[in-house]
Amino acid sequence: MKKRKTAGELSLKASSDNTIYDPLEIGHALTEDIIQQALECGESHRHKLDEPEYFVVMVKASDNLIKCVLRKKFYAWLYLPSPRPEQTVFLFNKITGKIKRCWSLPSAHIMEQLYLSPYVADKWKLTKGWVHAFYDGYFWQHIRKECNFDHLSEIEYLKTHRQKLIDAGAKEGPPLGAEAFDFSKVKVDHIVNTKTAHDFEPVLNNLGET
Repeated sequence: MKKRKTAGELSLKASSDNTIYDPLEIGHALTEDIIQQALECGESHRHKLDEPEYFVVMVKASDNLIKCVLRKKFYAWLYLPSPRPEQTVFLFNKITGKIKRCWSLPSAHIMEQLYLSPYVADKWKLTKGWVHAFYDGYFWQHIRKECNFDHLSEIEYLKTHRQKLIDAGAKEGPPLGAEAFDFSKVKVDHIVNTKTAHDFEPVLNNLGET
């Protein structure tokens, strides 16, 4: 059995690579890779989630020990996920076997710049709409209108069906609070050398130009 290289070994190899890559080609390759992994995640939950549609979520996190490693985690979710930086969300349809992107939020730093910039380049306008909805507190309403669906968040679902759940024997507990994401649980699904590979986050100036 061939021994698999560790994240550290792959990172060291990537750091020593002096090849000049086309950022546009890298962006296309990363996008295709993300869509493929999102489809695989959706398909893997086909018999686990008893709903015709559900969400596939991708979150990104940097490694605490290896600075140039970016970790990506995919998981399926029945309800509208709570928005957060470094997150991309798809809606998977079991009947068609297809996914569509619902939103993609960049890093907190870029989100702040987009929110404060009065003007942005055309390619950032869609993201700016998501960012404003995030900061101004109407994110789920914005997404439902944009995606033309009526999916509820988990909190909204529990509130809507509260009495039915109690009648069915569910115990009423304390209100749900925010839970911090534990990045230590994220597995290495994909490794990107951030010294050479640039995803969708160029620094914006005051005019929103890259």
